[in-house]
Amino acid sequence: STLNLASFPEKLRGTIMNKGQTVFSQVMEVMPLKTFHRCVARYDGDFSVKHFACLEQFRVMAFGQLTYRESLRDTVTCLRAQSSKLYQMGIRSKVSKSTVSDANEVRDWRIYADFAHHLIGIARTLYQKDQIAVDIAQTVYALDSTTIDLCLSVFPWAHFRSTKSAVKLHTLLDLKGNIPSFIHISDGKLHDVNVLDELPIEPGSIYVMDRGYVDFKRLYRITSSLAFFVTRAKSNFKFERMYSHPVDKDTGLICDQTIKLTVSATAKSYPDKLRRIKYRDPETDKVLVFLTNNMDLPAKTIADLYKQRWQVELFFKWIKQNLRIKTFYGTSENAVKTQIWIAVSVYLMVVILKKRLKIEASLYTMLQILSVSIFERIKLKQMLAFCDYESNTLEKPKQLKLF
Repeated sequence: STLNLASFPEKLRGTIMNKGQTVFSQVMEVMPLKTFHRCVARYDGDFSVKHFACLEQFRVMAFGQLTYRESLRDTVTCLRAQSSKLYQMGIRSKVSKSTVSDANEVRDWRIYADFAHHLIGIARTLYQKDQIAVDIAQTVYALDSTTIDLCLSVFPWAHFRSTKSAVKLHTLLDLKGNIPSFIHISDGKLHDVNVLDELPIEPGSIYVMDRGYVDFKRLYRITSSLAFFVTRAKSNFKFERMYSHPVDKDTGLICDQTIKLTVSATAKSYPDKLRRIKYRDPETDKVLVFLTNNMDLPAKTIADLYKQRWQVELFFKWIKQNLRIKTFYGTSENAVKTQIWIAVSVYLMVVILKKRLKIEASLYTMLQILSVSIFERIKLKQMLAFCDYESNTLEKPKQLKLF
């Protein structure tokens, strides 16, 4: 029997007749290749390489991310099953498990870290006009970390505890678009507060973090950089009240005070005034005490900003569920960091595609469609536009919405 195109809707005819690029190739077009090659040259990634260059390594690893492959063997088996399509996907060399494994072990992970940071800049530009739940003009960041547990005998370099290893993913999340603007990968033993030494501070921005980051010497660095922070006070916090400001107790606010530190060591580390806000959360009836160096924003806005810190927790949960960063294709530090940075790059490329193509579907839905259509020759925008999936949510869901 013959296919009668006239029986199909007009919008679908172009899709059926499309003999162009595969879905995978269209996703990879997001890559700024000149920037990628500069990153490779910076660390001599292709030095003395005759076959399987860094670009092909990136594409193979990206394929594993997009199709939810759990291992390197799984990834290579799927690619070799479609060997006739690999050349058009930009994978020109023969793909084998040992070749990809050696590349992950040897080629500097900083190639992919630098490239991911370039994609971060592109994504943040696209999402800079998005609004967050709090009506505020400044850029707001949420800082936190997540731990990925590893086997001690297989990953002995990732020190954590006497019985297991782990790596930590320290992330500074731009709440406009939920873009990770800064990522630092460390072993599990590095305390969260030490990341403040590596953090790039933008004047005028607001950094929201939990009380694990309370170190007054490091917080004063944020103040000295003309930026702001919002955090929670520890239970043994010692201070002296200087002024009290009126509050609307119907909103849950208990007090709004200007204070100074009284312990000599902390007062020396942070000589300026601070603002202490006590707030009762009407949803949980829990009393929270916030510290900030911002003296201008309303007290209720400060409390609302801290609530937005939960977005970074949702981000960690999302990437662990949708990216391959809980099981690793290699065991060395270089291989682990390479896989994480390529996973972050793939996430950013999908985020960029979503904005450029004006796709209304969620990132989760986009990744699910891409995972089963990666070898298809369908125009990406048409394929994603046809998706009419809608999730059934409760009227009052307990979990906040991330995307």
